[in-house]
Amino acid sequence: MSILRLGWRQAKRIGILVLFVSLVAVLWEYQGRQHQDAYTWQGVPTWEALSLTSFHRVLQNDGYLVGWSDVRVNPLWVSYQVAAVDDSRIGSRPDFRPDWRTLWPVGTDSYSGSGYDRGHLAPNYAIAAVHGRSAQLDTFYMSNMTPQRPNLNRQLWQRLEEAVMDHFAPRFDRLQIITGPIFPEPFMDNVFNRVGLIQVPEAFYKIIVAPHDSAPLALAFIMPQDVRGNEPLDDYLVSIDAIEAQTGLDFFPELNDAVESVLESEIRTEGWALEEVAKKPGRYQ
Repeated sequence: MSILRLGWRQAKRIGILVLFVSLVAVLWEYQGRQHQDAYTWQGVPTWEALSLTSFHRVLQNDGYLVGWSDVRVNPLWVSYQVAAVDDSRIGSRPDFRPDWRTLWPVGTDSYSGSGYDRGHLAPNYAIAAVHGRSAQLDTFYMSNMTPQRPNLNRQLWQRLEEAVMDHFAPRFDRLQIITGPIFPEPFMDNVFNRVGLIQVPEAFYKIIVAPHDSAPLALAFIMPQDVRGNEPLDDYLVSIDAIEAQTGLDFFPELNDAVESVLESEIRTEGWALEEVAKKPGRYQ
């Protein structure tokens, strides 16, 4: 009889544990769906073909999502949404902070002496202005950083981020942004091109979509590391298909095939007035 009671107690404990795990999983999935709906459009980016270098985990943050690669020790993509804001005053600049969710430790001093900046992918200013102080703090996780040369990070890339908030966002209700690094291939020939554990990209992409239901508009850019910083933004226009070919990622996987074919294969600047800001100096230049 005592053996039966012991078995019943163990089964009861296991049942409670299974129920608890199931509830946590449901809540996690619900929270994930909320984040995905708020920070993505037409689905979270995924891989075209699963491989060692394309596999990634989705890290949820306040204001943005990260597709994190433990192999490259880098984000493969960052997804967020912005809109025009009337009051763009933001809080003081936070300190950088490590992210316990990354498999390999990336410290706040991991880039020291490397010649590379800790380049934000989800930008401090835009996220803070649209999503608030808590989201701004999250942009200083080291999992949101990637090695960028100073002329790129502080000039050309910063000018593009300014154009998004100051010029493009006021033209549309909201914008979907996906941005990330591009790495040299083949992987094994460049596996040791790293800052500590962090693989160094050769370029960076940014996709900007005005997600109208029937006819979305898109701009896409690839910017290499070795820029001067004062080049016209439109020198770096590409198609979304070109970015997919270089990253192995599939963007907007839930988009209707007919709409996707047009949106991703063409370079179309109509409606963006890009020429008005293509040569505009940055705020800090």
